[in-house]
Amino acid sequence: MASTKVTKFVEFGKKIVAVGRNFSEHAAELGNAIPTEPIIFLKPTSAYVTEGNLIKIPKNCQELHHEVELGLVIGKMGANIPAENAMDYIGGYALALDMTNRGHQTQLKKKGQPWSLAKGFDTSCPISDFVPKEKIPDPGAIQLWCKVNNAMRQDGNTKDMIFTIPNLISFISEYFTLEPGDLILTGTPAGVGPVKSGDTIEAGLENVVRMSFTLA
Repeated sequence: MASTKVTKFVEFGKKIVAVGRNFSEHAAELGNAIPTEPIIFLKPTSAYVTEGNLIKIPKNCQELHHEVELGLVIGKMGANIPAENAMDYIGGYALALDMTNRGHQTQLKKKGQPWSLAKGFDTSCPISDFVPKEKIPDPGAIQLWCKVNNAMRQDGNTKDMIFTIPNLISFISEYFTLEPGDLILTGTPAGVGPVKSGDTIEAGLENVVRMSFTLA
């Protein structure tokens, strides 16, 4: 069972490590090549926003997109973790949205610049309550979905990820020491799209957890 501390990961976790283009259909819908190794970027923990609070649209944003993702909450410290031992480092799970300033990201990509401003702004990581590890026996085969104003936008399964959860943990831990409370966002299925002020985003992880957020 996860410690009480890990369940409060939003309050003390040091980093959010996100994986880009981990579903081939999502890469294709944005016109991106299928990656040959994980694409990694970071969000600051100030990106967290919990239910009951509004998602803020960043300054000068012309096109804000939703991306629903399974989050892995790290339960113990580890570096250079072998893939065969990687699942032991998961303390639990969470459902998350990787909110993306798509117009700004597109501009940054064309310039060969980092995505931080497009991906890491305040409230860019709406997050569910902590999900105990035992509630998801197989995180590599679980359905996740996202609706906007009650219309289904994304409906995918983690079995379609390009890089598996153990391989992601192993790869990331070669570069960043993973610490208790850290969150790994594992990528989004196809169907991402724009949202605007006043919209309501609902997301769910099979029959395990769901969440709802409104845009300011």
